[in-house]
Amino acid sequence: MFRLLVQAGDKGLAAGAIADALGVPNSSLSFHLAQLRNAGLILQERQHRSLIYRANYPAMNALVAYLMENCCTGIDCGSETACETPAQERKSA
Repeated sequence: MFRLLVQAGDKGLAAGAIADALGVPNSSLSFHLAQLRNAGLILQERQHRSLIYRANYPAMNALVAYLMENCCTGIDCGSETACETPAQERKSA
């Protein structure tokens, strides 16, 4: 859903268009949009009878920058193996 909104650009997408594109039930769509909005990753605007959703690019860029800086505890994330955890250290969810 977030990727779809990023790809839509500044124009954004109406909730119905998001549901159609993803084949998501309205109740699930509303829940996920609310979570992304509460996290500050998307913006919502009412245009007449439609709710238009857009990616919040400054928030997205800040999150990506934070993750790139902190995900590997200082190890260069540019290499393929830098962020991999050895198998014996992996924890299951």
